[in-house]
Amino acid sequence: MPPDAGPDAPLVTAMRARELGRKSVVVGDRVGLVGDTSGAAGALARIVRIAERTSVLRRTADDDETTAEGRLERVVVANADQLVIVSALADPPPRTGFIDRCLVAAYDAGIEPLLCLTKADLAGPEAVLDYYAELELPYVLIRPESDLDALHSLLAGRISVMVGHSGVGKSTLVNRLVPDAARAVGTVSAIGRGRHTSTSAVALRLPRLPDDDSRRRRPGASAAAPRPGAAAGWIVDTPGVRSFGLAHVSADSLLHGFPDLVEGTVDCPANCPHTPDETACGLDAWVAAGKADARRLASYRRLLASRSGEGDAREPDQRNPGDPLAGS
Repeated sequence: MPPDAGPDAPLVTAMRARELGRKSVVVGDRVGLVGDTSGAAGALARIVRIAERTSVLRRTADDDETTAEGRLERVVVANADQLVIVSALADPPPRTGFIDRCLVAAYDAGIEPLLCLTKADLAGPEAVLDYYAELELPYVLIRPESDLDALHSLLAGRISVMVGHSGVGKSTLVNRLVPDAARAVGTVSAIGRGRHTSTSAVALRLPRLPDDDSRRRRPGASAAAPRPGAAAGWIVDTPGVRSFGLAHVSADSLLHGFPDLVEGTVDCPANCPHTPDETACGLDAWVAAGKADARRLASYRRLLASRSGEGDAREPDQRNPGDPLAGS
């Protein structure tokens, strides 16, 4: 998108100019264009400049270097300021191991996280919210029949990237937010796994809300209803993923993805690896004193192990899909 593109700017088809060399253009990049930028049918512009990125959300293709893809680092989106982690409360069950990975990636990129819990008509959010109680993580609940006013308010005027396992209702949610998006919607299999329906990341401009107050006045309207006429914002819909590799994240940055554990490392020896066999590590005492949830420490150490290639790179829910809070 051009750096000064407003909400009513035309959609322009453009190709990368040869002079950019091998420099890649990713979704969310702000670019300089030359040529026909009218957006008319058949018009073609050239991308001649890529502006400096304010944030870069990355993921490693796989934490297991023995796979065919190895530790291939991928840029998910550039210039996003909010990561919307979409997780179902049931069918499939919530996977806190995956959410933990997304939080680490968000904090590492300097992007604010938002937890979007779908299928709230099938199960309550208490178990998930209790797991993240110490983080004061912002969240929004989504039911099939509910309005999306609260979510609209949190997306307004921002560039938000949406990530989630297949089958959690992400594409359905995108279609409700952007009716013209026509994102493919899949089903959940009998073992609680969704099918991959989105095949590529795409930036979608959120429609502006009506300039009247009728939405606020209707019965049952959300108290968090966004201001009519507010800046619409963008959402970047990404393909459903089964893992969010963190091999590109340093050990220190990985710890800061668990802010509820950081203070517990104050009494650790210098260069403490924070592994279970490190007897002088202060994290075990921190958890034993009730300062943090033992499941959070287990998740952190699991990510440490998989990041270094020493542990099973699969999420715990992939090894035991019957666990209602797999990865916790």
